[in-house]
Amino acid sequence: MSKNRLNRLLLPLFILALLLLLSLSSACTEREKDSLLQFLSGLSQDGGLGASWQNGTDCCTWEGITCNGKRRISEVSLPSRGLEGHISPSLGGLHGMLRLNLSGNTLTGGLPVELMSSRSIVSLDVSFNHLSGGLQELPSSTPHQPLQVLNISSNFFTGVFPSATWEKTRNLVAVNASNNSFSGWIPSSFCIRSPDMAMLDLSYNQFSGYINPGLGKCSALRVLTAGHNNITGTLPDELFNATSLEYLSLSNNQLEGTLDAANIIKLRNLAFLDLAANGFISGKVPDSIG
Repeated sequence: MSKNRLNRLLLPLFILALLLLLSLSSACTEREKDSLLQFLSGLSQDGGLGASWQNGTDCCTWEGITCNGKRRISEVSLPSRGLEGHISPSLGGLHGMLRLNLSGNTLTGGLPVELMSSRSIVSLDVSFNHLSGGLQELPSSTPHQPLQVLNISSNFFTGVFPSATWEKTRNLVAVNASNNSFSGWIPSSFCIRSPDMAMLDLSYNQFSGYINPGLGKCSALRVLTAGHNNITGTLPDELFNATSLEYLSLSNNQLEGTLDAANIIKLRNLAFLDLAANGFISGKVPDSIG
């Protein structure tokens, strides 16, 4: 057999072996697939995902799943899919997942601590569901988390904000916990532990007590809204040290005292201020603030 003929016979075999190797290396791992299938099995209504999420297929091709160049799952995006049931803790086992969006469904039960303690998730959105219960404390041994954006708004969460949790999430930039039933004092540890915190929405809850002066340490905070709660007392002078504030809403609370224009004007970037439906007795808001 000539050398050229041998090469012609071996070349297709080489190409076939290469394609087989590439197909094996391009599929998601069995561990990641199992994590997704456990989540699917916990749903009473899967929004049609079962037709796409089939065992024996590459989960990187499944609906709502995005993988990175290393074929690791980097995003699970399933907003407004009609999903019903519980959020499986197994999703916390997706160690390469950066973003999880389950908003706008009818998911019930609690928020698994495995998601809050994830060492990869930077954006977590479970807003507009029927989730309930309290946010669990992270164990003291939990390392610092990369979480930057947390949206748990429009659910049925209750209880106080666990301070130990915020001490572990030092990369937070935005937290939206509005339209729930959280209670207790407004935590100030957000900004102490997360120096880049820019947006904090705690409106439409049951927070009470005084505004913690520690919020004045929020040097990067641009939006603070905590209207429609049961907050009492006066506006602490320290609050006006948060000079990056552009939007401040504390309406419909039980705040009192005198509005000091000299303090308010320190918020040189402030474009919107809403203190309506409180017990302030006097004071004038500078005309430059809408």
